[in-house]
Amino acid sequence: MPKNRDAATKLFEIAESQQGYFTYQQALKAGYYRKAANFYAKTGEWIRVKRGIYQLAKFPLADRPDLVLWSLWSADRKGNIQCVFSHQTALSIYEITDANPARLHMTVPPSFRKHNPIPSGIVLHRARIEKSEISRRQGYFLTTPQKTLKDMRAAQLMDERELQFAAKQAVGRGIMTPSEADIFFPKPK
Repeated sequence: MPKNRDAATKLFEIAESQQGYFTYQQALKAGYYRKAANFYAKTGEWIRVKRGIYQLAKFPLADRPDLVLWSLWSADRKGNIQCVFSHQTALSIYEITDANPARLHMTVPPSFRKHNPIPSGIVLHRARIEKSEISRRQGYFLTTPQKTLKDMRAAQLMDERELQFAAKQAVGRGIMTPSEADIFFPKPK
């Protein structure tokens, strides 16, 4: 039920960049009719995952589908993703500590609002993040390693030795430069 043949291609491109997931709003923008979601969910081509969020049925398994789903959940009325994964969640994604948080940590703009209560598996941090402090992955955003460690320091969630160890690991893994890591080490007197 796309308006034109290009709609399926456009939707696939959107879904491909989001590990096979897309929103109803994205399907409309791609060129599908309003009733398409019900039709394709009934035929089994689209899988309804959450209210307004779908997955292409024949898309390969995703690396971190939970992160993509919560990113799409955070979208504003215009469809703009609002969350950036941060703090312990970003540490676990980068694998620069042994962090394995039980809840997902997201930073959202101070003006972020949802009509439903925030799910118990989510920890929201409200702050403005500069574009230079954001790294893009397939279907979600996270804070850069340096920003992540700065946030952990500001929230007093890591002591200085842990921060230095994490910074060394990040440099060793090639995800942070030595000059970016310098701020986590005391200056010689």
